[in-house]
Amino acid sequence: MSGAALRLDGVACLRGGRMLFRGVDLSLEPGGGALLTGPNGVGKSSLLRICAGLLPAFAGRVQRRGGVALSDERLALDSGVALRTALAFWTELDGATSAQLDAAIDAMALEPLSSVPVRMLSTGQRKRAMLARLIASDAAIWLLDEPGNGLDIASLDLLGHAVTRHLAAGGIIVAASHQPLPLAAPVTIALDEYRGDDPVKPA
Repeated sequence: MSGAALRLDGVACLRGGRMLFRGVDLSLEPGGGALLTGPNGVGKSSLLRICAGLLPAFAGRVQRRGGVALSDERLALDSGVALRTALAFWTELDGATSAQLDAAIDAMALEPLSSVPVRMLSTGQRKRAMLARLIASDAAIWLLDEPGNGLDIASLDLLGHAVTRHLAAGGIIVAASHQPLPLAAPVTIALDEYRGDDPVKPA
């Protein structure tokens, strides 16, 4: 992960004919973290999806070096199979190893639930499963959209340890989170300072 990097230059986001934000700049190197702040609807989730390459920027440029993994409200695990089987499907697609999957399951204390069907997991257990999938991907750049939602105190502690290990290994994290995360001196992007509320008329 030593070569990980994420750079945004003048990024703007247009959704539903409205400019959510414009002119966002960010530059992160290995071990760097950024925190996205602002009220609901300001575009935090949209910016994370732009960083992931899942949503095109209306303007500006995004440069990434290293694999990218996004954790948001979408579970994206087969609800009809056992948890480990569901996670293993994505591990194989990501080119990760069984040992990496085992480590991710342990990191989120999910081993006792490995054989439980995904559909039977509680909200907090599902969230931990999402985070285990993120960890197992071995992606250099983690994009976290409210990763602590639905987690109890013990699970938040597990999340904190995972974040600390990822940064120490040279990874990068961009997070929108109401719960504190152990990001040392993070770059803070207050998206309400980049608002572009003027409607954009079709050409």
